[in-house]
Amino acid sequence: MTTLMNIGEAAAAAGVSAKMIRHYEQIGLLPEAQRSGSGYRLYGDREVSVLRFVRQSRQLGFSVAQIAELIGLWSDSQRTSREVKAVAQRHLADLEEKHREIEQMMAGLSVLVKACRGNDQPHCAILEKLSRGSPAKHQPVQKPQLRKFRAQADVTGARTSSSIDLMAWMRGVHVHHDVH
Repeated sequence: MTTLMNIGEAAAAAGVSAKMIRHYEQIGLLPEAQRSGSGYRLYGDREVSVLRFVRQSRQLGFSVAQIAELIGLWSDSQRTSREVKAVAQRHLADLEEKHREIEQMMAGLSVLVKACRGNDQPHCAILEKLSRGSPAKHQPVQKPQLRKFRAQADVTGARTSSSIDLMAWMRGVHVHHDVH
């Protein structure tokens, strides 16, 4: 017999927030909950197990699409461990690439930070390097006024709207380590 829980109880049992449960239902990672006569969501042990699986997968950095694939494999008694390992190996390779990219960013930033005197003078080696190739006459005349926006998550979990994928952007940037 399955114990039915409300969303708060299921969230506590799985170690996630009620908001995340609703989100996972909305994007299809978790099936829509059955409802009580008064319309409250009800969850059983199986849903809590899936939520724990999702939480633990997210802690390892798996994307929503990868988690969906893993849940599909988990639910398939005909799967092979080779298929599961392939998903994990692809994710590990992606993380290793991101790690290399972060190390490159850190190395480049470290060079810039060391080059800046950090004193009360307006000259800054960091700004000089970042603006290399841009004539002084094209220097901005005012600070940007950022607009607030609400980014939406697509089905893969990637942010859309005007958010920037810094890793993808950095792939196109080459850090120069020559400091004057």
